[in-house]
Amino acid sequence: MCAQLSRETRRSQNFVFIIISFYDSVIGLYMEPLTSSGSAVLQEVEESTTTTTTWLVGVDWHDEVPFFFGGVAVAVGVIYNESQKHTTKASWTTNVEPSVKWDHNWDRCDPASLVKPSKNKNSSDEKDAKYAENELKKNTPTATRHLLLIRHGQYNTDGEEDNQRYLTELGRKQAEYAGQRLKDLGLSYTVLLSSTMTRAKETADIIQKFFPNLPRKETDMLRTGAPIPPEPPNDHWQPKKQFLQDGARIEAAFKNVFHRADPSQEIDSHEIVVCHGNVIRYFVCRALQFPPEAWIRISLNHASITWITIRPSGRVFIRHLGESGFMPADKVSGD
Repeated sequence: MCAQLSRETRRSQNFVFIIISFYDSVIGLYMEPLTSSGSAVLQEVEESTTTTTTWLVGVDWHDEVPFFFGGVAVAVGVIYNESQKHTTKASWTTNVEPSVKWDHNWDRCDPASLVKPSKNKNSSDEKDAKYAENELKKNTPTATRHLLLIRHGQYNTDGEEDNQRYLTELGRKQAEYAGQRLKDLGLSYTVLLSSTMTRAKETADIIQKFFPNLPRKETDMLRTGAPIPPEPPNDHWQPKKQFLQDGARIEAAFKNVFHRADPSQEIDSHEIVVCHGNVIRYFVCRALQFPPEAWIRISLNHASITWITIRPSGRVFIRHLGESGFMPADKVSGD
């Protein structure tokens, strides 16, 4: 459904009120005069309408008149009391239901889900509550994990076996640019994890030159493959067996790498993960809880950096997707 966006701004001696609205409903906001403490009362009244016109009634807060505007998706109010120099943010409302709700326990590490119920039938409710409170605190993380996913550099696509698919001269230069970029960020990295495939290991080797003391790990789970049948379908045919085998492995890799910090972790961590375009694209979709079959719609340049943050609450944010601006334009490739 298309909607007409409208915006109204009202200014008076003691407040500013900003309205952003769509059609389909009318909401009334009644504002009483500001008190000396700078507080205000906001009452919301909603009633149906078919108008697409945004209109405003009332010219002065002294009259204690209601403000109406046609059609609401979001309403944001900011009230400013000049005498107190205090800003109060009014509540914002929406009548839109999300198409897909966020799964807060996506990594099965939500603290509440880790609290084991008490088996002592003779314990009091107060003791059970205290036990649950202590267990919840013990299982609640406080640190943030940052995952910096690096796609390998350009490689020899004419090779038939993995050991023949080594980095090209350009690919080695791209890996150097990525390593320098990671160093320039000035972060304290905790581990360098990579796929066991030749092009990924060579990329990780070059990056490690910038961090000689950084612990190094390799895993077959991060090897490239076909994670899930894409939508829309790709012209390049893949047997269902390959999706079944690769998909299970890559999904297992996601569950192994992506999770909120352990409660014992005291400070934020930054981890470097060197792997493959298909794997990273699938990880991005899974981490953001997008349809995983959409991975094919994302394109990543060689040696690009994708930065994903996992908060203690389990919220996931993407800070960079396929960043390659740290390379000269003539050194960028993505096939």
